[in-house]
Amino acid sequence: MVLPLLGLLIRAPWADAWQVITSEGALQALRLSLITATAATGLAIVLGVPLAWLIARPGLRAAGVLRALVTVPLVLPPVVGGVALLMMFGRTGILGRPLYELTGFSLPFTPYAVVLAQTFVALPFLVLSVEGALRAADRRFEEAAATLGARPMTVFRRVTLPLVWPGLAAGAVLAWARALGEFGATITFAGSFPGTTRTMPLEVYLALENDLGAALLLSVLLLVVSIAVLAALRERWVNRW
Repeated sequence: MVLPLLGLLIRAPWADAWQVITSEGALQALRLSLITATAATGLAIVLGVPLAWLIARPGLRAAGVLRALVTVPLVLPPVVGGVALLMMFGRTGILGRPLYELTGFSLPFTPYAVVLAQTFVALPFLVLSVEGALRAADRRFEEAAATLGARPMTVFRRVTLPLVWPGLAAGAVLAWARALGEFGATITFAGSFPGTTRTMPLEVYLALENDLGAALLLSVLLLVVSIAVLAALRERWVNRW
């Protein structure tokens, strides 16, 4: 696990670090990656928490099917996921065509496509983490709140969410990290346009074709940002709870 990371640090041309890292392309790609990964994590929370709650409910016959569908992006090649998104939301896609005909808006090759691609690959991490926390939580607290007259939404907001908060925080961190490093689905569904859809992984890939030193330095930058954010979030949220 450590040796490949050491390879990056040892082979990186540190004398050119400031020039490469502060270049306009690198800063644009890093800014876009941070913004889209955060947006994708927020969307994953909105979609994933209710889905995890549904899967974790006892007695749901379709729970196994739903769980299997949720885990598909974990084993599906990211490029195939990008193609699937393109077939559904592209200008000639099943949902993309009527959307384009009604509004004139085409989703692919826009920052929104980046967010959607990142959400597609990051959602399973959040759903599985929250589902595990829900299954491990003591349901007697929810039953007691319902017995005392609390409405289902109140029980969910005041009892269930605090119980599963560590799992939710951990899932959000994992989803954010996965979204930050997404490459295959993004380049297939959103393309690689500077300042619009070219995230940091795409910038590293393009630099690798022309300038190995710049690719190594950009990889180190992405590595440092990922580790720093993950460590900060873990110390503040996961360990706290």
